[in-house]
Amino acid sequence: MDWVTITLVICLLLVALAKHVYPREFLQFITLPISNKYFLVQGKTQQIFHLFNILLFIAQVFSVSLFIFLFFKVLQPETVQNNEYLFIQICTAYSVFVGVKFSIEKIIGTAFSLDTVINSYLFQKLSYRNLISLFIFILNLFLYYVIEPTGTILLFFVAAIIVFNGIALFYSYKTNRNLIISNFFYFILYLCALEISPYFILYKTLI
Repeated sequence: MDWVTITLVICLLLVALAKHVYPREFLQFITLPISNKYFLVQGKTQQIFHLFNILLFIAQVFSVSLFIFLFFKVLQPETVQNNEYLFIQICTAYSVFVGVKFSIEKIIGTAFSLDTVINSYLFQKLSYRNLISLFIFILNLFLYYVIEPTGTILLFFVAAIIVFNGIALFYSYKTNRNLIISNFFYFILYLCALEISPYFILYKTLI
C-alpha cells in the first residue's frame, strides 16, 4: 500500500468518524447544496473549532493537497522526482495559507466589532469548503485509480471547483446581503484584499 492510498484511507476514516460521532450534523451538512438547515440549526450553536469541523478540515487539507500534488505530478514531474517531501510541503503550505487568512479575517472582525457576523461568515465558508473537499476526495479516487489524468482534465476540474467555490461564496454573501449593502465600500475592500489578492499571490508564487 503506497502513501497516496494511506492518505486517502485516512481521509475516509476522518469523514466516517465525523459521521459516526455527529450523525445528525453530518446529514444536515451533506444536504447543504439543497438546504440551509445546517446553518439555521448548527450555525447558532456550533463553533468553528468544533470537533466536527476539525475532522472535516483535516480531511480537506489532505484531499486538496493530494489534488495539488497530482497537478505537479502531471505538469511538472521533475519536481515530484526531485522532491520526496513535496506532499508534506503542500499540506503545510495549504494549512498555513488557510490559517493566516482565517486569522486576518478574525482580527478584522474584532477591530470593527463584527465578531458575530465574521464568525457566522467564516463558519459558512468553512462548511462549504469542507463539503467541496468531499467532492475533491471522490475526484482523487478517480484520478489516481480509475482514469489517466491529463493537464486538460485537471484544468477542467479546477474550473469546476472554482465555480462551486464561487457559488458557495455567493450564498454566503446573499445571507449577509443587508450588512453588505450598508457597508458596500468596506465589502469591496474586503473582497479585493482577502478573497482575491491571496489567491493571486499564491498563484504567482507557484508559477
